[in-house]
Amino acid sequence: MLNRDNVWLGTVLGLVLPGIAFLIVEVLKMNVNFLKKADLLYIGCVALNLLIMKYYANRYMESTARGIIGSTFICAFIFFFYKMQL
Repeated sequence: MLNRDNVWLGTVLGLVLPGIAFLIVEVLKMNVNFLKKADLLYIGCVALNLLIMKYYANRYMESTARGIIGSTFICAFIFFFYKMQL
């Protein structure tokens, strides 16, 4: 399934991986005091998309990489609006 060149696969991968990382960061921030104001961890969640995008770009799956890039922009906007609310 992950070997298909599909924009929707890239979009799902680009949204699920940072989502899981975001949940892990939230658990860490609740349990570790000095991470309460660590916004760089959220940016790291979005940056995980760069790793999977590079993997799919090196395998010449451009459509999947485009989906990952699109979902990266979605995650970046969500992060921006999340920070504006705080």
